[in-house]
Amino acid sequence: MTTEYFVDHHFENKSPLVREIYDSLIKKIKSFGKVQEEPHKTSIHLLNQTTFAGVATRKDYLLLTIKTDRPIKSSRVTKTEQVSRNRFHLLIKLEAPKEIDVELLKWLKDAYNLSD
Repeated sequence: MTTEYFVDHHFENKSPLVREIYDSLIKKIKSFGKVQEEPHKTSIHLLNQTTFAGVATRKDYLLLTIKTDRPIKSSRVTKTEQVSRNRFHLLIKLEAPKEIDVELLKWLKDAYNLSD
């Protein structure tokens, strides 16, 4: 038997701010083009043709993972993991909708284009 997961389940017992951040993020990245939300047990994958980002909910914030083709040096990036020769995952903590700014959207747009 396969377990089915839903986006809404990720926001149960979380601050309403967490859903506000997520909704703002999704609205802005949908300006890039088609975006599919794929909920899993512990995260929500965001896909163009393939996954370009992932979201994990916490009680009061979101953890956003962005796929890149290079490491990005920024105080906003809390962790960088090289997953293959030309792929990196960046971890970013989002505590407010205002943190979804031009810089972050550029990183997400680049990731979206990588998954084309």
